[in-house]
Amino acid sequence: MKSRSSDQLPCGKKEGQDNTPKIVLLLTLGLVLITVTSIYCYPDLLVSSLAWKSTTPPPDPSSTPSWSSPASTTSRSEHGADVPPTREKKNTIRLLPNDPYRKKCDIFRGEWVPNPNAPYYTNETCWAIHEHQNCMKYGRPDGGFMKWRWKPDGCELPVFNPAVFLELVRDKSLAFVGDSVGRNQMQSLMCLLSRVTYAVDASLGQDEKFRRWFFPVYNFTVANYWSPYLVRAVEADPGGPTFTGLFNLHLDEADANWTAHISPFDYVVVSAGHWFFRPSMYYESGRFAGCHYCLVPNVTDLTHYYGYRRAFRTAFRALNALPGYRGTTFLRTFAPSHFENGAWDKGGDCARTAPLRSNETRLEGINLEMYMTQLEEFRAAAAEAEAKGRKYRLLDTTEAMLLRPDGHPSRYGRRPEEQTGVMRNDCVHWCLPGPVDTWNDFLLQMLKMEGGRSPGAGARSARRQ
Repeated sequence: MKSRSSDQLPCGKKEGQDNTPKIVLLLTLGLVLITVTSIYCYPDLLVSSLAWKSTTPPPDPSSTPSWSSPASTTSRSEHGADVPPTREKKNTIRLLPNDPYRKKCDIFRGEWVPNPNAPYYTNETCWAIHEHQNCMKYGRPDGGFMKWRWKPDGCELPVFNPAVFLELVRDKSLAFVGDSVGRNQMQSLMCLLSRVTYAVDASLGQDEKFRRWFFPVYNFTVANYWSPYLVRAVEADPGGPTFTGLFNLHLDEADANWTAHISPFDYVVVSAGHWFFRPSMYYESGRFAGCHYCLVPNVTDLTHYYGYRRAFRTAFRALNALPGYRGTTFLRTFAPSHFENGAWDKGGDCARTAPLRSNETRLEGINLEMYMTQLEEFRAAAAEAEAKGRKYRLLDTTEAMLLRPDGHPSRYGRRPEEQTGVMRNDCVHWCLPGPVDTWNDFLLQMLKMEGGRSPGAGARSARRQ
């Protein structure tokens, strides 16, 4: 048999064109055309195909991120204290859809890392800083406590962008309900927003505990409602057993100082904590039920945990039953104090100059009990609210602030001449600027994940209340 030369092979010139069926050629050209057209018109398909190469399956894009705390049950420690639940379902943010891994991240678990770009305002550029938190004005010698940011495990938490925040809250309203630590966050927010726009005082009176600010460019209102116990409270004795006052708390009656005004707001941040350590007399259904550290003979000491739980239960029930309220409720969790080398009234101080690492401390004792009490009441209220079409979100600041013993004013919340002699250092509130600014980083990220407009009545109506 006669062999073929190389130019006579099927791919050669002499026989290739004769032996290649025209239909095969047409099919090949068609497939190429379809492939090129698909890539040109639908480039996301290529990204999606790459994403599936990850060993972690992508989340269901139809699901929404959950900000509520994990639903797992709690257990009891050997000392009888609730221990934190396992975090199978975490407070999450979703990364951008075109990220090849599209993973979830718990923004409330992480570490503090250096941030040389901070702070983003100073005591000289912001008028809203309360005197007792104006640490640099009153001579705090170190400034390193301002140069940190929160880095969640496995993702990034963007620092606060005032322009983005203001666009998200355009035509809306935000209320802070709680004590002076809650006001601390509001003043941080005012400082951050003042970098790009101005606000006018829209307060309805002269009481500094009830302030309201309006941002006309964005039709946005921020208000603060002073209610350290969240329930109706009457000071029975200005001194009391610890010289911090003795209060009658009506644990089943929400404080009308805030409930009477809150219905029109789109967002409400609720918080409370350190006032519950003060001696209190507890009333329920109009009857005396017991006390916390009242030191009255033959009166049952129910502890501050009892009052704390009942107060949050009452506050959440009030919000869930409030006529016309369709806003989103945020629970800002307990922020631990950091007294060292003595109690608050025994010379205790907070003189550290850098954050702790997460492996250097743990949430335990009183801090753990306060945190778990909040979470348990939050879960119950959130479940009830969901059935009514209302939304609850957990602004979980506890772990981040546990690591910041360096962020308090200590003695630098007063004039130098007042920093001598017998004095009590402030290891409860937070310097501004300082780590409390991160609470608004959290808040902005949560608002981003909410997406779109809330169903609330809006800032315009809130201004009239």
